[in-house]
Amino acid sequence: MSLYAQRGVSAQKEEVHAAIKNLDAGLYPHAFCKMYPDYLGGDADWVNISHADGAGTKSILAYLYWKETGDLSVWEGIAQDAVAMNLDDLLCVGVHDNLLFSSTIDRNKSVIPGEVLSAIINGTQAFFDQLAAHGVNIHYLGGETADVGDVVRTIAVNGTMTARWPKSKLITNDKIEAGDVIVGFASSGQSVYESAYNSGLGSNGLTSARHDVLSKYYATHFPETYEPSLPNAVTYIGNSRLTEVYDTALPTAGKTTIGQLLLSPTRTYAPLIKQLMENHFDSIHGMIHCSGGGQTKCMKYLPKPFRVVKNNLFEVPPIFSLIQQNSGSSSKEMYQVFNMGHRLEIFTNSIAANEMITTAEQLGIEAKVVGHVDQATEPSLILEGNFGQIVYA
Repeated sequence: MSLYAQRGVSAQKEEVHAAIKNLDAGLYPHAFCKMYPDYLGGDADWVNISHADGAGTKSILAYLYWKETGDLSVWEGIAQDAVAMNLDDLLCVGVHDNLLFSSTIDRNKSVIPGEVLSAIINGTQAFFDQLAAHGVNIHYLGGETADVGDVVRTIAVNGTMTARWPKSKLITNDKIEAGDVIVGFASSGQSVYESAYNSGLGSNGLTSARHDVLSKYYATHFPETYEPSLPNAVTYIGNSRLTEVYDTALPTAGKTTIGQLLLSPTRTYAPLIKQLMENHFDSIHGMIHCSGGGQTKCMKYLPKPFRVVKNNLFEVPPIFSLIQQNSGSSSKEMYQVFNMGHRLEIFTNSIAANEMITTAEQLGIEAKVVGHVDQATEPSLILEGNFGQIVYA
């Protein structure tokens, strides 16, 4: 059994998918987000979308970092995580403007004071203000903040994002076809709209990242940050402290700590997708947010049993190498838990691909063709790199 499974989490969410298998799949079963008729406006040419997601267990890392350093600003990053994980899912169906957001924050009041709530709520609005400068408008409707110490040990930061969107501007993944190339957009680096280097970790696989990288110091001093029934062998098994300086070269102006790498706010691709939707809509055959499930995420949304080959992947960002070195996880497990270098991919033709890559690079986002789609009788995914070949079927 993998370390991920031993910690009570699942990259593929098998039990969740089993629980919802009988629910209506919506108007477009292969689309990245579920969409329904326009019940709100009554227009047959529009759809309604409501999506829920959050920062996951990354909030526990923020808690640890805040307790060690006193730095409240770390919670602003958690606010961005909760928004970006909703927003970037919706980007994959084409929605990129005029969205509504409602936050849901569950806290244990005995360990999370009001100043943390203020940092999260104000950080959410600050992120919306930043996106508005790039033509992406999100309206903050408030939300629910509950003191539920009997339910959560520290804090959970989540949200719901809602939109009404024209059918004529949707990405449903139904246009994905054999011969398509796949453009990957880097998760790490520093885009023109980011204020610091982004490690690329995002908000998936943080249970593994936390326990694999951080030392037993945290189990001893902060027992409220993990489930006490977990075996000692899988709890905080790394060698690092959050305040420890990462001593491998990074493209940053100064020193970067382990904590800063783990807590890099999830990059949103919204400014990029807004431009691509306006200039290349007809060439976008499909779009995938490589979040939970990492590089295997695309397999869930293929309209036909294609063979997807990714044979030109990005160089693995340092944060993922650090996690793998500490955990001893296989490359096969790493690539289905983490994005490993690109968190967004677009299925398109080769001519449009080059134009999309140029647009991304103008925004400071590295991009390249990472693979292609082949005809097949059974669906499969093949990854190729310096690790050899990995097959998922």
